[in-house]
Amino acid sequence: MASTPKPESGSFDISTGTAELVADGVGGWLLTVNGAQSSHVDPFDPGNLEFEYMRQMAAAITDAYPDTATPLRFLHLGAAACALPRAMAHRYPHSKHVAVEVDAELARLAREWFDLPRAPRLRIRVGDAREVVEALTESTRDLIIRDAFAAAITPDHLKTAEFTAAVRRVLAPGGLYLANVGDRRDLTSARREVSTVAEVFSNVELIADPSMFKGKRSGNVVVVAGDGPLPDSTELARILRSDPEPSRLLTGSAATDFARHAPVFRD
Repeated sequence: MASTPKPESGSFDISTGTAELVADGVGGWLLTVNGAQSSHVDPFDPGNLEFEYMRQMAAAITDAYPDTATPLRFLHLGAAACALPRAMAHRYPHSKHVAVEVDAELARLAREWFDLPRAPRLRIRVGDAREVVEALTESTRDLIIRDAFAAAITPDHLKTAEFTAAVRRVLAPGGLYLANVGDRRDLTSARREVSTVAEVFSNVELIADPSMFKGKRSGNVVVVAGDGPLPDSTELARILRSDPEPSRLLTGSAATDFARHAPVFRD
């Protein structure tokens, strides 16, 4: 039997800068990349997601696909330590995942540190997320999840209408696009991102801490988009409220009104 990987705390040179791995004191590991918290991994429980926005994404996916035997095809744009791909591979054992990571050394370290599923269940592809999306065949993914950051900011070329249209092209009919949108309290960038996604996709839902929607804190807004039916709002809202960090779901006109006619991001 293969031995379980045993990470060690420390600072590591990676292709794009510096990664720091720190034990959380209860068996888990926190990965920071260039000063920004990037991933938390529980080696003993793949489904234990420490980051609030990852639990929100997982809730939306689980509500949309309640049958764990469904052979879903995931594309993760932004990998880091692969916390969410690992969790979804555990929940959907017949699923296949490609996680795109721009930093080759970070991808290597993640494989070395953690007991990640092996290809074809989880393949880590080194490259730029947009270049990978634009090279993929039409209608070949059921879920595309954008969680790509440079420090604490999503790269500009992954926020535009042209990029979002490329995502839509790769999604199979009825597929879902989920994006982790980070912003300051003024929500200027988040409103523009929602406006951009709403221009490309027919349906949009938003998830965040209620204080985030009120402009009282910086943080993350999860965008869920598709051309078909989105997760059931009643059940998903209940699940989100029951989380240790309760969050609010905006659907329909409430979600699109959040953009407030903000200008669309374009190349």
